[in-house]
Amino acid sequence: MATRIKIHTASTGYVEAEILEQILPKTAKAIVDNLPFESSVNTWGEEIYFSIPVDLDEEKSQREVEVGDCGYWPAGSCFCIFFGRTPASSGSKPVAASAVNVFGRIVGDATVFRKVRDGEKIRVERA
Repeated sequence: MATRIKIHTASTGYVEAEILEQILPKTAKAIVDNLPFESSVNTWGEEIYFSIPVDLDEEKSQREVEVGDCGYWPAGSCFCIFFGRTPASSGSKPVAASAVNVFGRIVGDATVFRKVRDGEKIRVERA
């Protein structure tokens, strides 16, 4: 089962993502239960991340992720969207600064997030 969400910034418009509850049930439930939320974006290479009202521990966490992955970063209580190389990458894959719980994926082309700038407002809600 997957819950669809919409992520909105002025730079990207609405972008859909799927939260895959069967992969990380605790993380997925906490994110869905706290929707909608708004925050300000931070950028780190080809990753954006932003604070959300969720406080969880690691759940099947990992550092190497795929382009389009959505993760929860327990160390910063942040929602992360990966769309290319990060400063921690040694190859072409994104690598998180520290372990993230990958709970979903962007539907379509995640590289649209290259348009987003530090400090831009972002909103996440149910689709």
